[in-house]
Amino acid sequence: MRRKGQSSTPAEGEPGRTYALGAVLVRTLLRLVARREWRGARHLPAQGGYIVALNHISHVDPFAYGHFQYKNGLPPRFLVKSSVFSVPVVGAFLRATGQIPVERNSHRAADALHAAVAALERGRCVAIYPEGTLTSDPDLWPGRPKTGAARLALSTGAPVIPVAQWGAHKILPPYGNGRRRLLPRPTLVVAAGPPVDLSDFYGAELTAPVLRQASERIMGAVTELLEEIREEKRPTPGADSSVVTSR
Repeated sequence: MRRKGQSSTPAEGEPGRTYALGAVLVRTLLRLVARREWRGARHLPAQGGYIVALNHISHVDPFAYGHFQYKNGLPPRFLVKSSVFSVPVVGAFLRATGQIPVERNSHRAADALHAAVAALERGRCVAIYPEGTLTSDPDLWPGRPKTGAARLALSTGAPVIPVAQWGAHKILPPYGNGRRRLLPRPTLVVAAGPPVDLSDFYGAELTAPVLRQASERIMGAVTELLEEIREEKRPTPGADSSVVTSR
């Protein structure tokens, strides 16, 4: 879908042939194994680069969210662990579609931030899992966020769109926990919310406390959307662990 005011070239955020082919394959596979429920696409900006912050519950997540994003706006550019780029075929696809490698715990870790900034400046959507990995929470609530999404947002002024997703864990549980539920077909829910208000942080020095507060606000917005999807409140720390969830 071309956005008003954007170029028709892939450099300005339009999907290239490789991305389009991948989208067709993913869409076909997802329709075979799951139903879908998309919510809040109206919150995706009509033009200009923006950041999407998501919860992470399964390795299927990128495909479910990627389908939602591709159908409703700019195709996302994910920040992906650099090791994945070395996987045959997968790595070639990631490079061809402009995904951004992250060199964790190395002197090149900042390269991902520079690449993300450049993508935003070209009007692209940059997708980030603030947790940095699959959630370790036994009930699949979001964990404590890292500060990358907040740093990118406050450095560029790009809006942050919170997105929550649910259901992918029924296809492929995180860390092999739980069991797959392909029948009846699970529903993949992806819900976008309004931009996170970070205006009170703009212009402030990007100190650790500022980045931490901004990160918690972003993750809080994602968690609120997830609560709406699951129709339950996230248990407060120290609450009775016997609370029944909708997993």
